[in-house]
This record gives sequence, C-alpha cells and structure tokens, in this order.
Amino acid sequence: MPELPEVQTIVNDLNAANVAGKTIMSAKVFWSRTIAEPSASSFCSRIKGKKISAIRRRGKFIVFDFNKGDNLLLHLRMSGRLHLVPYDLPRKKHELVILSLTDGRQLRFHDTRKFGRFYLTSDAEKILGRLGPEPLATGFTLKIFARSLSPRKRLLKPLLLDQTFIAGLGNIYVDEALWESKIHPCRFAASLSESEIRALHRAIPRVLKRGLKNLGTSLGTGKTNFYSIAKRQGRNRDELKVFRRTDLPCLRCQATILRIIVGQRSTHICPKCQKTGVRGQMTDDK
Repeated sequence: MPELPEVQTIVNDLNAANVAGKTIMSAKVFWSRTIAEPSASSFCSRIKGKKISAIRRRGKFIVFDFNKGDNLLLHLRMSGRLHLVPYDLPRKKHELVILSLTDGRQLRFHDTRKFGRFYLTSDAEKILGRLGPEPLATGFTLKIFARSLSPRKRLLKPLLLDQTFIAGLGNIYVDEALWESKIHPCRFAASLSESEIRALHRAIPRVLKRGLKNLGTSLGTGKTNFYSIAKRQGRNRDELKVFRRTDLPCLRCQATILRIIVGQRSTHICPKCQKTGVRGQMTDDK
C-alpha cells in the first residue's frame, strides 16, 4: 500500500506536470464501487467543469481542491495508481476512472485489486478530520508525541499504523522507524521511556524523508507495485534497513533479521537490537 512518501511523490509529480489549474471536462467510471461518495452517476455530473486549484496530500489521501465547492479525495489503497496520458491512448483493462482535462490529457486511475476509493465531497474534513497529525509537519513536536503516546495501552506497531494516531505511516515505514529507534514492535506504548520516545520521534520523520528523497519504495515489478505518475519505480528499496530483509544480517549488529506477526501484520525486526521479553506470534491488545 502506498504510504506517505509514495503518495507525496505522486502529488509532486502531478504538480510538476501542471495538472493544477486544469479543468475537468468529463469523467467516466468503469467500476462503480471505486466511487465511495456520491454515486458513480452523480460523481460524473458533479465533477464536470470543476477547475483544479491545488493538489496536496493529507495522510495517505491525494486531495484535489477545486475553485468552486467540493474536494476530490483519492485513497490508492493496495494497488491504486494514477496515469497521466494523452486522451487518445487506448484504455487499459484496470483503468477504472478516467478524468479528461482541458489540455487534451487524461488522468486515469488504474487499480488491479479494485480497493482504491474516490470521494467527491463538499465537506472534506468529515473524512480528513479523523486523521492524526502529519509526522513531517512542524506541529509534530516531541511534547505532543509523548503526550499522545504515553497513556496508550496498545501494542506499539498497531498504534503507529492507526491513521487516527499518526497520518501516513504504513507497514514499511513503521518497521523502519522502530528499527532505527531500537524499539520492539510488541512493546506497549505506555512502557516506553523518555529516551525511547525521543528516539522514535526522531526516527519517524527520518525514515519518511529518506523515502521521499528516493521517490518512494517499490518492492518488485508486479502490477500491484508502486509506480509514480511518470511510471518510475521508487528507489527506496535499496535503503531499507529491516523491512523485507528476512534472514539477512542486521546492518547494525549482524544478527539475523526475523519476520514475525504483530497485529495480523507481517513485521520485520532485529532480535538483538530490538529486544523484548515477549516471544512468538503477537496480536494487538485493544
């Protein structure tokens, strides 16, 4: 699933391609359930003639601001991608939504697993307001992070994956941040010391910025893997310290990287750097 660096890379590509400022002439929907709000027919009629004033990211959402009413929110989910192509290019099988722009290009949503969702709404905060703080924003201070983390009695990894706690983190960057800070994902949030909270607060922006610098993380060449608007793969795979490095030596201590299950999610740890008294398969305790 695309996480903060991948979504931001797509937003940056859209802005570099001068999509902001263009007007949507028409829309076609080939899989109605891709439109979460409103109905597919209402979506096509309401979005026609909307001028895109800005494109930005909030959490894992791509947000299109229009000059007059409504916002378009797009969540890519597991396999969603955006293609920016000439209008006369033949449609591919899994291009489920097509937005035709005034400059002769089309913005096409490609989604092999059909989990991605569009929301055309007059109240974006109804959805975005549920999200937690942005981990790369100046407001993500150590004081605020510590205050929100300390009373929590949840396992650390599921808490960090919770978009209402912090927006934009997913499996890749949570594993990377926990390795960077030498904290086991099965620790309870309330058990962290001040120094551990400080280390984690530093690690989260660090791994996200690394991912952004490398234009996101692509883990293979399959149809569901991450590609940017320019159809580039992210380079961050080569910079990963622990994620998907099962049975390889830890880059810090040379111990063998393990794969465990935490909160029903595949999780990668160094058993020497990230110690805990709990062994075996773990689940979230809500």
